[in-house]
Amino acid sequence: MYVLVAPCIENPAYRARGITTDEDIGHFHRAVERCRRFSIEMVPLPCPETIYLGADRPPGSFLERLATPGFAALLDRLEEEVRATIRERQEPPLAIIGVDSSPACGVNTAYYSSEKRSGRGAFLARFPDIRAVDVKDFARYRIYLAAPLFSEAEQAYNLALHDLLERHLFDVYLPQDVGDTSHTRSRDEHATIFTQHLRALQDADIVVAVIDGADADSGTSWEMGYAYALGKQVVALRTDFRIAGHHERVNLMLEESAAVVTAKEDLPAALGSLLA
Repeated sequence: MYVLVAPCIENPAYRARGITTDEDIGHFHRAVERCRRFSIEMVPLPCPETIYLGADRPPGSFLERLATPGFAALLDRLEEEVRATIRERQEPPLAIIGVDSSPACGVNTAYYSSEKRSGRGAFLARFPDIRAVDVKDFARYRIYLAAPLFSEAEQAYNLALHDLLERHLFDVYLPQDVGDTSHTRSRDEHATIFTQHLRALQDADIVVAVIDGADADSGTSWEMGYAYALGKQVVALRTDFRIAGHHERVNLMLEESAAVVTAKEDLPAALGSLLA
């Protein structure tokens, strides 16, 4: 199992001078951590901009610096090298991990002229048959699983969701793993558990919430609201066929703050799994 990656993800020195921010570095580090966590081999792509313009170069758009026959010929050669690597491995990569805005390796946007335009950069556009993911999206893999956990059935279901999401290369925080399962907790234990869950929510990239039941669990509802206020992605799972109104499955405030799926098998696709 491997991904092709823009080489600047592992070595930002490949990027144009002065464009890399601390936020970029954070995304690069988490992308590398995800690959290590799930034993995904990172196979670096060649950097056509560095080969053509040199390592210490000022920023520039495709039209300004790369719209030449020489660069097109270079892309022809590099594309063949990459496809030869794929043939040698005898299996396709999970994806190409690119870096948005890059004139060569952008996924969703690229600096074609003085402004970005939608679409892949010049190099990644050579591989329309391979899924491409921006590094910021690939780096978002830490999930907080918000769900009721008060019965054996609920805990078993949460474990099943945990295992499903881990198989799809997501790192899952499961509140019941930290002892949040006893009615005999002391006040000090309450404070400790609350603080630990709060920190996990703050660190998570995504919240997956189970909102089954006649009404959603109150703790789960609080965690969804807190995540939404932090600007985090929330995906809610509602398998219960009961509805609260003509246009509501459970509660409009919960539904409007989340993407809702109705089967656990649909969670990976909703989360952008590379294996879905």
